[in-house]
Amino acid sequence: MSAEVERFFSEQSPLASEVASFRPRAQQREMAMAVAEAIRDNAILVAEAGTGTGKTFAYLVPALLAGGKVVISTGTKNLQDQLFQKDLPMVRDALKAPVSVALLKGRSNYVCHYHLALAQSNGLFKTREDVRHLARIVEYAKVTQSGDKSGLADVPENAPIWMHVTSTRDNCLGQECPQHNECFVLKARKEAMEADVVVVNHHLFFADVMLRDEGVAELLPACNTVIFDEAHQLPETASLFFGESLSTSQLFDLSQDARIEALSSAKDFAVLPVACDELEKAARDLRLAFKKEGRMAADATEGIKEFAPALKTLGEKLKNLSGLLEKQAERSEGLENCWQRAQELVEQLNAWTKISPPPQPSPLQEEGAGVVRWLEVFHHSLQLNTTPLSIADIFKKQISGHPRAWIFTSATLAVKQNFSHYQNEMGLMEAHTACWDSPFNYQEQALLYVPQNLPEPNSEGYTEAVVQAALPLVEASRGRAFLLFTSLRAMQRAYEILQAEFDRKNLKYPLLIQGEGSRNELLTRFREHGNAVLLGSQSFWEGVDVRGEALSLVVIDKLPFAPPDDPVLAARIAELNRQGRNAFMEFQLPRAIINLKQGAGRLIRDENDRGVLMICDPRLISKHYGKRIWQSLPPFKRTRDEAEAVAFFNKA
Repeated sequence: MSAEVERFFSEQSPLASEVASFRPRAQQREMAMAVAEAIRDNAILVAEAGTGTGKTFAYLVPALLAGGKVVISTGTKNLQDQLFQKDLPMVRDALKAPVSVALLKGRSNYVCHYHLALAQSNGLFKTREDVRHLARIVEYAKVTQSGDKSGLADVPENAPIWMHVTSTRDNCLGQECPQHNECFVLKARKEAMEADVVVVNHHLFFADVMLRDEGVAELLPACNTVIFDEAHQLPETASLFFGESLSTSQLFDLSQDARIEALSSAKDFAVLPVACDELEKAARDLRLAFKKEGRMAADATEGIKEFAPALKTLGEKLKNLSGLLEKQAERSEGLENCWQRAQELVEQLNAWTKISPPPQPSPLQEEGAGVVRWLEVFHHSLQLNTTPLSIADIFKKQISGHPRAWIFTSATLAVKQNFSHYQNEMGLMEAHTACWDSPFNYQEQALLYVPQNLPEPNSEGYTEAVVQAALPLVEASRGRAFLLFTSLRAMQRAYEILQAEFDRKNLKYPLLIQGEGSRNELLTRFREHGNAVLLGSQSFWEGVDVRGEALSLVVIDKLPFAPPDDPVLAARIAELNRQGRNAFMEFQLPRAIINLKQGAGRLIRDENDRGVLMICDPRLISKHYGKRIWQSLPPFKRTRDEAEAVAFFNKA
């Protein structure tokens, strides 16, 4: 296979006729050979490939040539769709490989016939728009082959109606469903089982590995190769699913579903809707025990006197509803399902409050891993979480067993070409590692500018100083800028300052801010304007690709260290320090570097891009660890001179 892989990335590559922009690159060829070896040997490969390497083709070609069943997991649904609709067909055609391909998403992406009929019959909608959207979905369900909601452009993906016409793990009736034979989810799973290559996303992969619910678990036994693209996201995603969580939103969903089922199957049992009302009130009261949004450790709730009694009342009301549902369960599949859900939620709540252990040991208990209990308070809901302090042993166990190749790849996995941080987090100490730099000429194409005389990042007025330092460059680049912030508060403050400055200086650059629309909408507007300034927080640090002159300046306000008061981070730091290790150097710093590399990666997206990366944080220069950070970035030409940074644009 090696010779065939090598030929595919040569001057005579079949890709050259399929892809106009294809250029033979040594990095891409070497990565493809490393992937081919890992597949041949059923090995684990952790591979960093800098922006522009062409890592997608570098793993697709050997995976398709090797044959066997392949599961590819991506970081986002957008990347999932691009792989399925564009990259995979392109490589398959170039290889003339007779492979079948399937796309598998989480069940909430597919119309559910049962819940669609239920929504039509109960008609409990808040707006006329919901009613219009419902009519379109009803028509779509009659003609669609896939049932995938992304195929209905007339109804936005975030429209509230989708919650009523799709299923969740909790409210799916499974084989008891009267529409079981027409189920779009089951159809998608069947296609995935029969396909040679299946494209999923990380959330789906881990939800399934833990919950055996989404269809991936059925795929794995027959699978020869698993490839994780955007693998830097895995520690966070895996922690989410290797832990457990219970939210007031789940309780509201249970209550609403039980009420709807009672209306159709137990009208004579008047106490059931009353119990639903009481559970909803208890869930609301629990949320109202907190005055502000945010995260906190479970121990911190001792200072909130309303919390413990509200939690106790919630437990009582949930148990009461569960008992009533048990009495009515045999009257319909829907009521039976609500009773099963209520039982599970009672057990989860008991486990979190430590009233009693859950009857089935969780994966955390099986591993004996330390856990942290914490809460997250949202605007309308509250979530109770249990998260493992380390996922390494749990994940290592998940990937052991049946021999197969595991490929982990991203543009950002290493710190100065060292993968030990990532390997330790993921339990991949036995893995082969490899690193390929970007083929771009950063010395010519880009400049790293760290301004002088900025205050310390935690000082008052820091955001004002950042904006004032960035303004000369925003003017020199004629807009065409991303300003990336480590907090929503700083982003909002900078937006207000920029609005005032643009008015004062009569600058006509369109000003966009995260939250004004979906990420895709904002990016479309940014590209169309050609001279816009976009302010973003976490969701714009990665997975955003703007090529050409529309983006010529990226400003980063601070080094992206996770907030030290985050309860999970605080517990992990405490545990590392307890072991006598250096939590900052081993955990916090590597994570910040990987996040910074993601943000910096927005600037140069192809070989013709030019631009300035401005990192405002003075710690990059003043702290002993600063050198380690900038040495992990691409090899930009560097300056601290504002005039030189401004002149870079004038040369262009």
